[in-house]
Amino acid sequence: MVDLALGPPPGESTHWTGRELAKAAGVSLRSVQRILEAHQLAPHRIRTFKLSKDPEFVEKLRDIVGLYVDPPAHAVVLSVDEKSQIQALDRTQPGLPMKKGRAGTMTHDYKRHGTTTLFAALNVLDGTVIGRCMQRHRHPEFIRFLNAVERQVPAGKLVEAVVDNYATHKHPKVKRWLVRHPRWRFHFTPTSGSWLNAVETFFSALTRKRIRRGSFHSIVDLQAAINRYLDDHNADPKPFVWTSPAPAILDKLDRLDRLPEPSV
Repeated sequence: MVDLALGPPPGESTHWTGRELAKAAGVSLRSVQRILEAHQLAPHRIRTFKLSKDPEFVEKLRDIVGLYVDPPAHAVVLSVDEKSQIQALDRTQPGLPMKKGRAGTMTHDYKRHGTTTLFAALNVLDGTVIGRCMQRHRHPEFIRFLNAVERQVPAGKLVEAVVDNYATHKHPKVKRWLVRHPRWRFHFTPTSGSWLNAVETFFSALTRKRIRRGSFHSIVDLQAAINRYLDDHNADPKPFVWTSPAPAILDKLDRLDRLPEPSV
């Protein structure tokens, strides 16, 4: 059964199903499930990955992981990014709450009431988030957000900011802003390396816990909900803890890069 599950499926299927395995092996579906579980095999699941082609990947990885694991003294480490095109979706009918034996309900269709962009800076040392909702995500809005963060970071502290390669972050006016604020330093994530930006974990939680199941009658309603979520988060923040050292990450990526090409 294990050899069968590890081999190619019949016909034009891309992967085995439990029923196909049961039919091919002449056993019950429950027997197939027990055997796959015992050998930790899950043909129905797949995990995606992407290897960065950034020529400076190793240097950028070590730089950012070093900030997370061993931040400089007298410095604030911020993970900065924007979550753009957050839609204010209004459900056409109210849903029903969860009850015993029945999941909560939500209509599939909705009305659109516009979008907003959330600029956010996660302080990896204490877990607090500085956030601002704006209508667009161009360099003027980004500079306005940087000014807001600058006012909230204590004087005398260096600011080590992790940002991605979005063109807004490298705009000439943003570069001139950095010259006028010498305590700031940008650390760019490598291409295809957004997983190194710690604020993405906050964006993911925001989407799951507040936005995806929400119903918003206007952009103002959406922005108010996001601001309330920010307040709740900052009332009980958790420090961001990076657990994997750079050598371990590089070793894993090196193994992926050496995987044999699939046979045709």
